[in-house]
Amino acid sequence: MKGKQVRQYKILLVDDSQSTLNALKRVFKSEDYEVFTALSARDALSMLQNIDIDVLITDEGMPEATGSDLLLTINSQFKDLIKIMLTGTTDIDVIKSAINSGHIYKFFNKPWDDNELLMSIKQALQKKELERENKQQNDTSKKQEKPLQKLKKQHPGIAERNVDSNGCIIINE
Repeated sequence: MKGKQVRQYKILLVDDSQSTLNALKRVFKSEDYEVFTALSARDALSMLQNIDIDVLITDEGMPEATGSDLLLTINSQFKDLIKIMLTGTTDIDVIKSAINSGHIYKFFNKPWDDNELLMSIKQALQKKELERENKQQNDTSKKQEKPLQKLKKQHPGIAERNVDSNGCIIINE
């Protein structure tokens, strides 16, 4: 009997600072994630087109395009992507805008807490996996319902059952 295959999740880290990317990569060193890095929103967009990323962690304050800009750009195309934002800014309007426009799962201030970041990602991936399994089960249920509906049309009453006061099924011959 084969065991359930565990998928290796892919994380994309986006920051214009190589030292921040290195620090983030160290957070995931002992975890079973495949980690990719990008130094700009443009590089991140290119990677997202070619790699099936599960989690995107982006800095807000980057030149050319901010993290908010990146999230706004990818929002409609990558709906299942878990988006986390890091920022050193304390401007509440920037933070609100990023959350509202980017549909962010979680928001972290720099410096971040490694354990909190890891736990948030694990929880987000568990939620994503449960949603995926639920969708699969719903799809399977819908497929199984079609033949039953066809049988009900061909044989009216086939799905009916008679139950006595004790809950026993009464079979009519």
